[in-house]
Amino acid sequence: MCNTCGCSTLDEMSGVERVKASSRALRGSIKEELRDGEATFSDDTAQLLKFHGVYQQDDRDRRKEARRLGLDKHHMMMIRTRIPGGDVPPDAYLAHDRIAGEWGNETLRVTTRQDFQLHGVLKGDLGSAIKAINDGLLTTLGGCGDQERNIMCCPAPLDNALRRDVNEQLAALVAGLTPTTRAYVEIWLDGELAASSEPDPPDALYGERYLPRKFKTAIAVEGDNCVDVYANDLGLVARADRRGRLAGFEVLVGGGLGRTANKPNTWPAVAHPLGYVTPDQVVETARAVVAVQRDHGNRSDRRHARLKYLLADRGLDWFRDEVASRLGFALQPSRELRWESADDHLGWHAQGDGRFFYGLFVENGRIQDAGGQNARSALRELVVSLQSTIRLTPQQNLLLTGLRESDRPTVMDTLQRWGVPFSEEIPSAIRHSMACPAWPTCGLAVAEAERVMPDLIRELNVLQVGTGLGDEQISYRMTGCPNGCARPYLGDVGFVGTTLGKYDVFLGGDYIGTRLNELYAHNVRLEDIPDMLRGPLLEYAETRLPGEGFGDWCSRHGVTEIAARHSHLEETA
Repeated sequence: MCNTCGCSTLDEMSGVERVKASSRALRGSIKEELRDGEATFSDDTAQLLKFHGVYQQDDRDRRKEARRLGLDKHHMMMIRTRIPGGDVPPDAYLAHDRIAGEWGNETLRVTTRQDFQLHGVLKGDLGSAIKAINDGLLTTLGGCGDQERNIMCCPAPLDNALRRDVNEQLAALVAGLTPTTRAYVEIWLDGELAASSEPDPPDALYGERYLPRKFKTAIAVEGDNCVDVYANDLGLVARADRRGRLAGFEVLVGGGLGRTANKPNTWPAVAHPLGYVTPDQVVETARAVVAVQRDHGNRSDRRHARLKYLLADRGLDWFRDEVASRLGFALQPSRELRWESADDHLGWHAQGDGRFFYGLFVENGRIQDAGGQNARSALRELVVSLQSTIRLTPQQNLLLTGLRESDRPTVMDTLQRWGVPFSEEIPSAIRHSMACPAWPTCGLAVAEAERVMPDLIRELNVLQVGTGLGDEQISYRMTGCPNGCARPYLGDVGFVGTTLGKYDVFLGGDYIGTRLNELYAHNVRLEDIPDMLRGPLLEYAETRLPGEGFGDWCSRHGVTEIAARHSHLEETA
């Protein structure tokens, strides 16, 4: 360990740490490899590309055929755009739509962190695609990598003093947590012109090695946890004063849902209260939290490198003292938070400025033209004709904003003409479901998610209706591996892939997202899940308290006890 700050020395660093340390502020050999004519990047460069918002992947559906023919894998790139608060201006949306059609797989993917992913881009088209995103006034810098990721914020475009204040702080946080390297502009935008100009300014926050692992931040407004604020390394909960202006932020630290199968030193965690700060203190506080993780996070074992593990190893009091030592003011004591909902913001809503927004359901975030539901064509037409700004939501949906009353018929007629279901018509079980992409693009997936969730959730919807729970808000979340990208450990019901066709089933979280769920059954076959949940759902329908959610009911009765009762019934059925 380093005697100064306790971080790992060069000899103790993981391979990725060595790549970062020698990257020349994220340059590496990216520029040279873009021109070498090969279909793929080297392993070291693939690691650096993540900082630029790019993952190198392959089409796993085509692996077997490629092996049979003696061919290499079908390599491609996934591009992730950084979109703070999910705010996508019309030109930026149309740029992403064009990239998907010209260079991608003809789909846009809304992520659970309010950004876009573009799949299927070939290496030779990568430069053109990234330049097109920047021409639309967005960036991919910070979409991935060991740095601050996309900062989430409630997407509802409400025109009031509190929301304006929060948006101002969001912009300040983005500026304060973005790396200062000029590598991104040099490689993707200005080329040789930038290479011959002045050197990078010193990066006081990230240094040469950046962070031990990714770092996620979300801003919620007290009362509505639509961003799942407890799932983040840093959570900021905005409080209003009596005038309806921003009074300050409750600061939460140490959330994160990723874990590794069969690695007991990895686990999901919800964030803990750290303190309270005023608006003028929030950026300095966020930078201090990041700096403590930078200096003390684990750089030798990437599986144990997130902020939640530092808190587990050193304790919250130690962490609070470390953060306080870097501030020019004292953290105020935390105050109890009040949560009323986790609004998905779907349907028609007034913005407060005489305009409206329409929340459109996008199943599992995939905007595409398929199966007679041509959402991509419908949205392209609406954005062009109405010049509406899009807001991406943490539930993988989107909001069409800034609409006039007279635009309502245009929106609804366009959706109907292209076969896109109205959000108001989506059954509750489907509306409150999410799945990660998993196969065939994600290299970490051990099971399907997005491609099997539609059939499963429709079976579960039939089950809910049959037990008298058709309108009940029950959140279902599925991932193809334990990393938790669709936040399955915070849902009422979570499905986590263990191997192809099998899932761990979790119950007992809460719909508002403040409590982790618990393992209910291990390694369940996909086709057995509806029958496995039939008993608990029926018992819940018959014995729940007034206003009690399914996850709350499971927690009150005990997930282990429920499993014992219903596994016996299943065996005798």
